[in-house]
Amino acid sequence: MQIKNSCTVTYSPAYTIVPTYECFNRCTYCNFRTEPGQSPWMTLSAAERVLQRLQGENICEILILSGEVHPHSSKRQAWFQQIYDLCELALAMGFLPHTNAGPLSFDEMRKLKNVNVSMGLMLEQLTPALLHTVHRHAPSKLPEVRLQQLQWAGELQIPFTTGLLLGIGETPDDCWETLEAISRLHQNYRHIQEVILQPHSPGNQQSFDAPAFDPHQLPEVIAKARKILPPDITIQIPPNLVKDDRWLLACIKAGARDLGGIGPKDEVNPDYPHIQEQALREILQPVGWQLIPRLPVYPQFDGWLSGELQKAVRQWRKISSRTN
Repeated sequence: MQIKNSCTVTYSPAYTIVPTYECFNRCTYCNFRTEPGQSPWMTLSAAERVLQRLQGENICEILILSGEVHPHSSKRQAWFQQIYDLCELALAMGFLPHTNAGPLSFDEMRKLKNVNVSMGLMLEQLTPALLHTVHRHAPSKLPEVRLQQLQWAGELQIPFTTGLLLGIGETPDDCWETLEAISRLHQNYRHIQEVILQPHSPGNQQSFDAPAFDPHQLPEVIAKARKILPPDITIQIPPNLVKDDRWLLACIKAGARDLGGIGPKDEVNPDYPHIQEQALREILQPVGWQLIPRLPVYPQFDGWLSGELQKAVRQWRKISSRTN
């Protein structure tokens, strides 16, 4: 798993568990959140039943993707403990957890490092102009808050995924500046695994009245990103948001080499079903691209993990070496 060459595209066999959809942010393009108090929290017993069904299905990554509870909320500690417990449960049942739960404190990140092989947080766009538009009611979307997460991840040696959301009111220069900020942090800490370039794709819940980001522009953005980002950062695109097979191939040719987590449902973009592995192979193989599964941690970061996590990763690498 993850032996890369010039004709290789990777993906992660993944399943998303959502501790809660409630979120104190109100981003106008969001198709994920519910109002605080209106979304029941997933229990450990319910999560265990889900994970039991997944055993033996060759799913490696459990993405813990949560709405955000305010840092000063009386429910914050219970929310964080629930996320920690879900990661611990997934590990105990043979999976590799990856958490994306919005901005966390340094101490929360330090603790979650013990039960995650990698973590993530989208920068989206760093321009403060969006604080007056799509992020007007989203306190945790402050650029400095999200950049701080990437810095802390580097200091804590957490393998990290971040990314840009395209088509939410930014300019091309805003995109390049966000990519340059990622590049600078990575040059200091060498901790960024992937950068996701995610086109805005309108859904049924959002109030943001704007068209989808034109996927025909994606190859140009990817090519520019490939020039800005260091070569050891992989560019990821979500194939379910690039509907035209020709343009998906054009994105790969331009420099995207990963298709992200592929599972039953895209929780962030529920109106856009994931393209499953076999369908992706039928698009890629005729033109010479090999699709291979990967773990949610890249091999160069294995040494950053605790002994327990390294053991779990080694077991998965042995399994995948026999199947690839």
